[in-house]
Formats: sequence, C-alpha cells, structure tokens
Amino acid sequence: MLSEIFYWVLNMSIIGALTGLIILTFRQIKKLPRFSVYMLWLLPLIRLWLPFGVANQYSLLNFISRFTTKTVIVWESRSVIPRFSMSNSIQAAESYFPIEYKTDLLKDIFYVASLVWVIVAAAAILTSVLLYIFTKSELKSAILLEDNVYKSDKIISPAVYGIFKPKIIIPSSLAAGDIDYILLHEKVHIGRRDNLWRVIAVMTASVHWFNPLSWVFLKCLFVDMELSCDAKVLKKLNESEKKEYALSLLSVASGKAFFVSAFGGAKTKVRIENILSYKKLTVLSSLAFGVLVSAIAVVLITNAVG
Repeated sequence: MLSEIFYWVLNMSIIGALTGLIILTFRQIKKLPRFSVYMLWLLPLIRLWLPFGVANQYSLLNFISRFTTKTVIVWESRSVIPRFSMSNSIQAAESYFPIEYKTDLLKDIFYVASLVWVIVAAAAILTSVLLYIFTKSELKSAILLEDNVYKSDKIISPAVYGIFKPKIIIPSSLAAGDIDYILLHEKVHIGRRDNLWRVIAVMTASVHWFNPLSWVFLKCLFVDMELSCDAKVLKKLNESEKKEYALSLLSVASGKAFFVSAFGGAKTKVRIENILSYKKLTVLSSLAFGVLVSAIAVVLITNAVG
C-alpha cells in the first residue's frame, strides 16, 4: 500500500513540477496583477495533492501524453458526469488498482524508496509542527495593545501569528508612525487566511521533499503572497501615502518564517519597486486578466482525454 501511494505521489510531483514551472514563466510578466500570480500558485498546489482530474481536450497534458506520459482512466460514464483520468509519467507498472510493477526489481525499488520517503516526510512535518509550537510559546509574553494587536520585544518584524485566531504582533521598537500602514498590510493577510495557506504550502513541500522544485515554488509563493498583499493595500492609498508605506517597509527588518505572514517577509527591493510603480487596473484590464487566468487554469489543471 505504501509503495502504491508513493508511486502516485511521484507522479503528482512530476506533473506538479511541470505546472509550477509554467507558473514561474507567467510570473515574469510584469503587467500581470500580483494577486493573479498568487492565485495561479493554487494550480501546482492542487497538482501536488490530487493524482486525478477531469479529462479535457484543451488540457496541456493531451500534448505531453503523446511523448512522455500515459493516461489512466479512473472514471468514465455515459451520463453528464465528466471523465476522470490520472497521468502516469513513470510508466513502471503493468496494471493499476492495485499496481502491478513490470519487474520484481522495480517493485523492490519502489518499496525501499517509499519507506525513505515517508520517514523523511514525517520528520519534516514533525519539525515544522514543533517549530510552530515553539514560536507560539515564545510569544505568550506579548502585551495586548488593542483588539488582536500585540507588542513584543522577542520579534524584529511585524507579523500575523496563528491560523484560526490570528494575532498581529509588532516589535516593541517599532516607530508609532509606521503602525497604521503595517496594520493595513497584516489585516489583508488575516482576511485572506494567508497563514492557513502557508501551512498547506509547507506541508506540501514536506510531502514532496525529494523534489527540489517544490521548495523553489514555496519560496516564490511566499514572495507573491506579500506582493499581492501590498497591491491590495495600495488600492486604498494616495500617492503620498504610497511613499509612506514604502518607508514603513524599509524601517522594519526582513522577517523570515514559514508559518507567519511578516510585513518584511519578502525581498524588500522588489516590494519597494512594486509599491512605487503601482497603478490601479481598469475594469477592462481586470476582466482581461481574469479571462487569462481562467484559461491558464483550464489548460493546466485538467488531464488528458486518453
């Protein structure tokens, strides 16, 4: 059973890596709204968790399956329910459900590999959980300022801590003039449940620890999370306030943590450039980008017809 799970995890990792590489390409389009880029990261995330998908003639995998993958039909119905399929990039099995490997050697290799995979994945997840618990315990001494806003001398950068009952914690050394802009930023993180998405993303990278691209995607996701958060805040600010917001960003140190949404948690230079060059989208532009993102999603998230 463990060997079979790893077989499909490995397949998901290959398709997820391909999807993520395409998102990295679209990520280079400067005019693409940062929130759109942030949302596009859902596609490799889904690919890294779901081994099957709706079969669609417009899927990118229709083209790829001609050369490198085999399509396995999971569900086929004559009714309106769509066909579901799985992409088998490894092609080391003769049959599926349960998997029958082509040779005994392949069976032994996947058995050993699955044991290594689950041990390292469990260790990575356990380490992440312990780190999260330790971080929260360190902040029990934070002083309440108002609502869910706290002050602590144990952090150097403002951030949102917690998932279900998030708290905004700011460093004691923070200048009073920067607090309002920082709170705007952190409240966007809370409204979008970004810390929950962080946890899911870290768990995903831990499961696919053997795939170096999963860690590259994780880093880029965190950067795009901050950039899209900045963009939402900037919609509410005028030109002079944008400059003040940029100065607030410069005034705090760069915080780096997996499970917290830190105000200084992405590349400062990139964020400053985006803040100072930010322009609001027109309704027509927003619709155009919405159609583009939807088209990308259909092409990347669906499977080959078979």
